[in-house]
Amino acid sequence: MTLSINDTFDSGNIEVVDASDPQNIRLRIKQDHQSDFYQWFHFRVAGAKDVPLRLVIENAGASAYPKGWENYKACMSEDRDDWLRVPTTFTNGELVIEHTPTLDSVHYAYFTPYTMERHRDLIADAVSYEGVSLRVLGQTLDGRDMDCLSMGTGDKSIWVIARQHPGESMAEWWMEGFLARMTDSEDPLVIDMLKKATFHIVPNMNPDGSFRGHLRTNACGANLNREWDTPSMARSPEVKLVRDAMDVNKPVLCFDVHGDEDLPYNFIAGAEGNDNYTQKQADDLAAFLTAYKAASSDFQTEVGYPLTAPGKANITVCTNAVASRYDCLAMTLEMPFKDNANAPDAARGWSGDRAAQLGNDTLEAMAAVIDQL
Repeated sequence: MTLSINDTFDSGNIEVVDASDPQNIRLRIKQDHQSDFYQWFHFRVAGAKDVPLRLVIENAGASAYPKGWENYKACMSEDRDDWLRVPTTFTNGELVIEHTPTLDSVHYAYFTPYTMERHRDLIADAVSYEGVSLRVLGQTLDGRDMDCLSMGTGDKSIWVIARQHPGESMAEWWMEGFLARMTDSEDPLVIDMLKKATFHIVPNMNPDGSFRGHLRTNACGANLNREWDTPSMARSPEVKLVRDAMDVNKPVLCFDVHGDEDLPYNFIAGAEGNDNYTQKQADDLAAFLTAYKAASSDFQTEVGYPLTAPGKANITVCTNAVASRYDCLAMTLEMPFKDNANAPDAARGWSGDRAAQLGNDTLEAMAAVIDQL
């Protein structure tokens, strides 16, 4: 048997310490470039058909969010299309994945990957629809385009952005579902919303980190969701380019899509801690949450982050910075890496398909508040 483990591909991340014994394969997750963050992994094992594997990630306990490994199951696919959960344990700081491949090529990942190749397909598909345009806001540090899709003719600007943290790949799966809904020319709600608003959509805020296999940062180690107060082209061009575009098309609503390592729920965080948070913003948020919960059985409001005390907001975070800068409704959606505890799926956990459906269902909530924004 010749067993090979490799990560040198789009979104790959693993270091092989020792692969001589299939029952004790020793691995380590690589840190984000110029950063201490790490947790995302994605690698292929070749040549292990019908061989019981025990894959040990030695440094899991010192990762960015160790609690993320509790009650977690790794994702596995043999066709790179259907991703299943496989037996996984976290003991003494090590993450242990046990699985027997049925084919000679199998991929393992922290969550269903969303590669930059698929991102390009997403953009190509979106612009094939009438009324959808693409503008490149500029380039990243690695020279990748910052893609921004626009659609609609209304006076109100709605900004939808995803994947500031590249390892949160569920965010771009959400975006795929949202765009599928927004390009349905026969959907009466879509038709109505495109008359009332113009949508500016950035499906991937961090293309460099996505390609490099990072968890949380861009090419120079910047955490983009801590760059919104004073972004720069030298450190965080992704944020600077998008915020400059927002200055031209000021948002009445900004929806920022993320994933949470620990909490097994879908929930929203608002800008309640801002110095200038208004009752109007609070009322708009409450109306949005009520409508979102009605539209999607996978969304809930009982579990989430603790509310930040008034005046204690971190203004470098997108939702807080945008709400403060533009006096608008700004929100962060968080989805689980694990599963939705309110509606568990033993085979797939929270998945790309379920994230896409949640994205599809979001328009109802936007429609519920558009007239009052």
